[in-house]
Amino acid sequence: MDANHSDSGPRCCDDPVVSHDFVALLEVVWARGREVPYAPVSASQLRVLYTLDRDEGINLRTLGELLGSAPPSVSRLCDRLEALGFVRRLPSQVSRRELELHLTGRGRTYLEELRSRRDASLLEVITAMTPATVRSLLLGLSSFRDALGETGSAPGLRRDDSARSA
Repeated sequence: MDANHSDSGPRCCDDPVVSHDFVALLEVVWARGREVPYAPVSASQLRVLYTLDRDEGINLRTLGELLGSAPPSVSRLCDRLEALGFVRRLPSQVSRRELELHLTGRGRTYLEELRSRRDASLLEVITAMTPATVRSLLLGLSSFRDALGETGSAPGLRRDDSARSA
């Protein structure tokens, strides 16, 4: 077996042209899904909203651990989201020293509308594809997700990158 092949065949990233094309295509798909006339939140703030949607009522420390961000950065992200009316901090039911983070109705509505726009945009592209290419895409994206592993983020992304883009 040569250096460009594994048990499952050639690796895409061994070829710089394929790697560049792959990243460029992912950027196009990502940009298309983000086409909104008014996006009041940054990518880092959006990660907070998605996290709170999934883990309602967590505290700042837990949110920071999930995002891989320092407490001051997480606090500033939440300050901005609270100012927009998307997040509220409430006293914890468990500890008087902690605050719980909750999405507001406005925050939930924003996420629902964003998901709806992204779904429509991506489905428009997918319906223009052949069934065979859709199956290939699904297989490829499933493999991509599996390669991310348990971290849920791309390897090489520094833990403080999300804090910088806030």
